[in-house]
Amino acid sequence: MKVLKRIIIVIIILAILGVGGIAGVAINDGYNMYKDAIEETSLEDKVKDIKSVENYTKLEEMPQIYKEAVLAVEDHRFYKHGGVDIISIGRAVIKDIQAMSFVEGGSTITQQVAKNTYFTQEKKITRKIAEVFMAKEIEKRYSKDEILEFYLNTSYFGDGYYTVKEAANGYFGKEPIDMTKYESILLAGIPNAPSVYSPTKNPELSKQRQRQVANAMVKNGYITKEEADEILHKSEK
Repeated sequence: MKVLKRIIIVIIILAILGVGGIAGVAINDGYNMYKDAIEETSLEDKVKDIKSVENYTKLEEMPQIYKEAVLAVEDHRFYKHGGVDIISIGRAVIKDIQAMSFVEGGSTITQQVAKNTYFTQEKKITRKIAEVFMAKEIEKRYSKDEILEFYLNTSYFGDGYYTVKEAANGYFGKEPIDMTKYESILLAGIPNAPSVYSPTKNPELSKQRQRQVANAMVKNGYITKEEADEILHKSEK
C-alpha cells in the first residue's frame, strides 16, 4: 500500500505540474530498472557479498548510542515504516519542487541500502523509483536490525573506510564497541557527505555536523539537551 501511496503522490504532483504523462513512463522505467537489477544479481547474493567484506561489522559490535545517532539523523521512523517513509518523501518533494532540483532525497535507510548495493548515486527519478521497489523487497526478506546492519556496512565514511570497523580503527584507533559517546555521534554524521565531514579533512565542518546529529538525537528523544552539551563539550582525548 505504501508503494502505491508514493506512486499516487508522484503522479498527482507531476499532473499538477503538467507532466502527468512523464510519471507513468518514469514509474514503468523505474520498475524495469528494479527488475533488471534483481534478476542480474539476487538479493540473497547481494547480502552474501555485503557480509563477505573484510571488517564487516555486526550490529552488536557497535555502541547503542552510535546506532541511535544514526537513526536520529538518517531515518528516525526506521522501525515504524515499511521501507518507504511517505512523510519524508512528501517533505522532500515539496522542497525539490520549490528549488526545481533534487535538493532533498527523503530516502529511508532501507532505500539507501538499495541504492548502495544496486544503483548509482545519480539523482534521477527513474533510479529513485527503482530504489523504492527494491526497498520494499528488502523489507519483505530481512528484519529491521539486519537492514540497519547492511546499511552501516555499505556506507562510505571517508578516507577509504567502508565499514564502521574500518572507520573506528582509522579515525579513533579503536574497535567500534569502544567508541566514546563523542566519537559515536561524530562518526554517525560522516556518511551524509564523507568528503565534507571527514574529521581529517575538515575538522570544523565535522564538528558542525556532529552538533546537527546531537540536535537530532535530542529532538527524537534519545538524549537530553544537557546530555548533548556534556558529550560535545567533554574532552575525549
